[in-house]
Amino acid sequence: MAEPATLTPPPTRRTAFAEGVDKARAVATTEPGRLRVIGALLALLVVAFGAVTAWQTADREAAADDVLHQSQPLSAAAADIYRSLADANTAASSGFLAGGQETAASRQRYEDDIDKAAANLVTAANNSDPGSPSAAAITKLNKLLPEYKGLVERARTYNRQGFPVGGAYLRYANQKMQDDMLPAAEDLYQKENQRLEDDYADATPYPWAAIALGVLALAGLAWAQHRNYRRTNRVLNHGLVAATATTTVVLLWLVVGHSVARAALNDSYDHGVRSLNVLHDARIASLKARGNENLTLVARGAETVKVGSGTDATTLDKYDHDFTADMDDLGSGLALAADYADDRAGEKPVTSAEGNMAVWKKRHTAARAEDDNGNYEQALALVIGAKGATAECFDSVDKNLDLALRHERAEFQQAAGDGLDAMTGLPVGAAVLAVLGAAGAVLGIGRRLSEYR
Repeated sequence: MAEPATLTPPPTRRTAFAEGVDKARAVATTEPGRLRVIGALLALLVVAFGAVTAWQTADREAAADDVLHQSQPLSAAAADIYRSLADANTAASSGFLAGGQETAASRQRYEDDIDKAAANLVTAANNSDPGSPSAAAITKLNKLLPEYKGLVERARTYNRQGFPVGGAYLRYANQKMQDDMLPAAEDLYQKENQRLEDDYADATPYPWAAIALGVLALAGLAWAQHRNYRRTNRVLNHGLVAATATTTVVLLWLVVGHSVARAALNDSYDHGVRSLNVLHDARIASLKARGNENLTLVARGAETVKVGSGTDATTLDKYDHDFTADMDDLGSGLALAADYADDRAGEKPVTSAEGNMAVWKKRHTAARAEDDNGNYEQALALVIGAKGATAECFDSVDKNLDLALRHERAEFQQAAGDGLDAMTGLPVGAAVLAVLGAAGAVLGIGRRLSEYR
């Protein structure tokens, strides 16, 4: 009896992917196939280099633009909010001391400060992110500002009528300013400064990924041309030479352009932002000192502070004690501002402010001596008088600090603008040149492939 036939299973069909791999492997074993692979890789490298360059430089250009047109102006606006509030508080106390003799200029200064603070709060609110800490600080200040104004108006009303309660209202207004409003304004200023620092951190780092890809692309193009020379004895391949030239231009533009931009931005920070921050702090210290000087006469010893402990403890007038601390801050700030000033135009107003401060201290000491001896009217004249008073010194300090701020702001804008200009056009230019370079690489390899047809 015959054995049953054994059925042979049909051969397993290979997947399309496996067949494709075999075909690619077979093609790669021929010179035309190798050339196609080399051309594709070179084009990919050059395009990747251009794309990463465009991406990284666009990010840095946007950050540099924010430094110049957004974060630094907003930081300055936040500082102006603080300054306007502190100056309004100073003007209010000066007007209160003058009583019925308050001048129209003093009253107008107070109103201008309040209006400027309100306008800067609107600007800051329009540029802050909803729900951010900056927005919370702005909301708080918008709520407190009308409350403060109401307290000042009550103080003025009672003061004109000769009621002592007017001084209590003014001290309460000052307390609201010192304990709530100025800390909120300072918090806003610090947050806007941090935003400025973040923009600098985004604008200045070297684009290492793009630089590495550029070097790799050049190395690949050099290897391809060397390989072409070894096989054909032809020194130049026009397409590959064009690709190498465009890639070199992009890489040099990237390194040199970013180095120039980085140097200019660092200069804008070292000789602009740092000086501006110190000058803002010094101006704020002078405003706080002037406000405490006025309130020393308003309170007339009603508020004291204990300094030291045990048998060495001393009771001092609170506002005069704070005045001394503020003047120490002003002196430190002016000394630092003088160190940061890098030219005569920036140093001169700071030096003048230091001279004004020295005279201010002497006149303040004389005023305190008169007040301590019971000569209130003479002390008042030495503080808010028309001539020879500390008011002149304060105004001179404020004027000179304003001149220094204007100078440093101009230096910042010049340096930051130079940094932004150095990066202008780099993202678009890199992308266009990379496309041309990739096309050159493809055409150069295509010229070699045509020899095999």
